[in-house]
Amino acid sequence: MSVFAPALFSPTFTAGMVLSMSLIMAIGPQNAHVLRMGLQRQHLWLTVLTCALADIVLIGLGVLGLAQLGGLSDKLLGALVGAGVLFLGVYGWQAFQRFLHPRVLALEGADAGSSTVVAEPVSRRQAVLSAMAFSFLNPHAWLDTAVLIGTASLAYGQGSKVFGMGAAAGSVVWFLALGAAAFWLGRRLNSLHVWRALDGLVALMMWGTAGWLLTSLF
Repeated sequence: MSVFAPALFSPTFTAGMVLSMSLIMAIGPQNAHVLRMGLQRQHLWLTVLTCALADIVLIGLGVLGLAQLGGLSDKLLGALVGAGVLFLGVYGWQAFQRFLHPRVLALEGADAGSSTVVAEPVSRRQAVLSAMAFSFLNPHAWLDTAVLIGTASLAYGQGSKVFGMGAAAGSVVWFLALGAAAFWLGRRLNSLHVWRALDGLVALMMWGTAGWLLTSLF
């Protein structure tokens, strides 16, 4: 404890945490997936854990490796972007189908006309694989965590690992907070109108991100 305590309260650690949280707070595909799992009340904390661990891996890769290598190669970046475009396009289509044809169920004892969305059952394995896909097949996650944080860590010289620890801590704090918010909202916002709005926004966001990534290849 005495070895790590000074690092936890150092400006370098704080700088890494602030940068990490500022990059991850935008509602991207990964965050939208966590919110959806929370609103569905399905494997939320398993999803949070998987996303946080994936970010820690990417941050570690950036701080310990990619920063020194000068970032991703053009071929690797192109392959990653292509996989990301395909994944986001398919997921956006699925969200759009849910927007067009939501599955609803009348709530027992509720007022007439009240309804709630019925979520497709998701296994633990599916939850983990989905969270990993949103983390590792998302080029933005690689650029933000591995490349940007890894490159920023170089400015701290010998303190680059402490900077990386701060960035990893920021990611963990963010996903725990997002998971808690999604868990709380899940008790209050499980209605047809909310779900249709969320699925519509997710579809547009996924397709918009995929389109932006596709244009970056040319």
